[in-house]
Amino acid sequence: MASTTSESGLLHSAIVTAPIDLSHLISVAQAAGVGALSVFLGTVRDLNDGRAVSGMDYEAYEGMAASELAAVAREVCDATPGLRVAIEHRIGALAIGDVSVAIVAAHAHRGPALDGARAIIESLKQRVPIWKREHYLDGERAWVDPTKSATVPPVEEPA
Repeated sequence: MASTTSESGLLHSAIVTAPIDLSHLISVAQAAGVGALSVFLGTVRDLNDGRAVSGMDYEAYEGMAASELAAVAREVCDATPGLRVAIEHRIGALAIGDVSVAIVAAHAHRGPALDGARAIIESLKQRVPIWKREHYLDGERAWVDPTKSATVPPVEEPA
């Protein structure tokens, strides 16, 4: 399920089952006036809370997840004039190292591009109804609460 809009703002948003094509998302967000592209990739890691992970399943109520994913990105774009965003979140069975989410935020300047990508991923984790189940090396599987993900405060720029 995908949505597309005009010159700036949300240009592409989709829930996908195939591997995410980062070069496509970059080409969608790129434009003549863009001086900065911020790319965020969420990947499946091999360790979580001290447990060895062998893979992960992502599930979603696709219609609702697609709508909310687009809403999150649009809100950030509306708050950041000139921001261009292309975003995809993958669902299904993913292996270690697979990309689960890709956000490309483009702007004339680096600050809004970086801030935009971060704002989108933080809000996405709280609001978009996508659930993940980790597979552990010991054979156990468990659902993980994406809203409990650790965040690190932004780095303060020198004065």
